[in-house]
Amino acid sequence: MEHRAANLDDLSAFLARLTSLLLRSSGEGAYAIERAVSTSAQAFGGQASLVVVPEAAVLTVTAANGSTRTVSAHGFPGVIRLDQVAALKPFLADMKAGNITVGEADRRLARIETAPAPYPWWLKFLGVLLFSLGFAPLVQATWYEITTTAVLGAIAAAFVVAAGRAPRLSRILPLVVSAVVSIVAIELFAGDPARGGPVLLMLPALFYFVPGDFLSASTTELAVGLITTGAIRLVYATFLLVQLYLGVLLGILVTGTSTRALFDTAASADLPTWAMFLGGMVFTAGTVLAFAIPYRFFWILLVLVYVTVGVQSLFTKLILETGGTFVAAVVLAAAANLLDRIPAGPPRLILILAGFFTLTVGSLGMRGLTTLAGGYVIEGIQDLQKLVTIVTALSIGLVVGIALTHTRSSTGPTAPAPPTTSAGGS
Repeated sequence: MEHRAANLDDLSAFLARLTSLLLRSSGEGAYAIERAVSTSAQAFGGQASLVVVPEAAVLTVTAANGSTRTVSAHGFPGVIRLDQVAALKPFLADMKAGNITVGEADRRLARIETAPAPYPWWLKFLGVLLFSLGFAPLVQATWYEITTTAVLGAIAAAFVVAAGRAPRLSRILPLVVSAVVSIVAIELFAGDPARGGPVLLMLPALFYFVPGDFLSASTTELAVGLITTGAIRLVYATFLLVQLYLGVLLGILVTGTSTRALFDTAASADLPTWAMFLGGMVFTAGTVLAFAIPYRFFWILLVLVYVTVGVQSLFTKLILETGGTFVAAVVLAAAANLLDRIPAGPPRLILILAGFFTLTVGSLGMRGLTTLAGGYVIEGIQDLQKLVTIVTALSIGLVVGIALTHTRSSTGPTAPAPPTTSAGGS
């Protein structure tokens, strides 16, 4: 690879911009940031070391002439636009190959940052709704659950679209949405215990806000030695869960319903097999639209969704739920890592995300908290215990799957590993 040496000013400015964008897209784990930034610095004859926490990083940049500068970068990890993540993959590959100068790289990165969303607001609305509807059969395989989700999911999707235009609302969005969904669900849909517990009826509509990815990312970061980042992200994920939990309780208070209504009993399944199969397509389409994934990746994501659900179902029968989740995570991570090597294919984060969502770890935390609030102590503790067990199994499974398919020749970072120059971890 031919390096094109860059001066310190240009290199520092570019790496700070790149790090900020990577931080904003690190909701599923920040362990790739250091290697991506270091590789980019080397492409322009320099070096970079980082100290990273989930929302910020301090970079020490050394140019080809030996001059050094320390700069900071900020980027809050949130619900990300994955079209930007997709655009970063060929961009980083071009830099590593020495095909562009640092000036060209900075301009190209600026275009990625400022590019308009690939889908209009009404398609994002549809995406969040389909995301909820596709997830509904995994909570309760009933027609009533799907009908309820169609209404509650539309409410949640409307709030998501509104928050995109009202930044103040986005700061308390999980609390507001869960409160409104709770009120509507209790008043209109939760009258008959035979149709399932109220929280089970609400969960699909709230799934977009459940921080299952943050919970698993934090555990993964802890597992690979990124202690500071993992601990901070774990605290933030817990805070988001508590927001959702408080919103549900507000709905209970507003409607004057007893907390004893927060039971966690599922209804008897009545969905045919074809409806469950169709749910995978609906869920994948919703994921593509809700998270701004390029539509050309739909089919490969759909296959990974079916593979993940199939492997989990099969091995759950053989070695129970925790074992099934672990094996499904290993298979998903290994498949994503191998497919990530296709230059024109989606990056690993996108490949993992849709299949990962189907493993539903975050919903257990919300179910556990609300069940405890209803006075069902044993059931609530069981849900929380299952959350801790399964989220750990999922995280370790992802690490194992990536490690099994790791090769030094891969483009960019391939396996999460303990940091070599990062004190904070990420």
